Amino acid sequence: MQIRPARPEDVPVILELIHDLAIYEKEPHAVKNTVQALEQNLFGENPAIFSHVAVDSGAVQGFALWFLNYSTWEGVHGIYLEDLYVRPEARGKGMGKALLRTLAEIAVERGYARVEWCVLNWNEPSIRFYKSLGAVPQDEWTTFRLTGDALTTFGGAAV
Repeated sequence: MQIRPARPEDVPVILELIHDLAIYEKEPHAVKNTVQALEQNLFGENPAIFSHVAVDSGAVQGFALWFLNYSTWEGVHGIYLEDLYVRPEARGKGMGKALLRTLAEIAVERGYARVEWCVLNWNEPSIRFYKSLGAVPQDEWTTFRLTGDALTTFGGAAV
């Protein structure tokens, strides 16, 4: 098994894994991303997202997609893990742990304050896995999202 930064040729399989994750998270029709958009966002002139892949037997079996966030209190960046996914048939080999360890190593090397992510409340296997690594839930925070019609209405109000 190898963990490495994603390459442009990995984009189609990363998008396939994103679709698989959406199915697992019970949102099979929610993915609007395309190969072209993902490639531009990962490898364009000013990439703002990054990805690492887990490769086993010559094939990409999992990925982590992340971007930088910033702590105003700490005064330094952190890593926000948007998605972590390993194919079901490849689980149990340490790929998810290795992907997360890679992000933690990047954070430590660069002096970042944290690596953080969200997990669905019903996803008990992932919650147990994250806790086994020493991650702790931030139960005192509630995630808010402005999207769809509400975003359009609110964001268009100033126009």
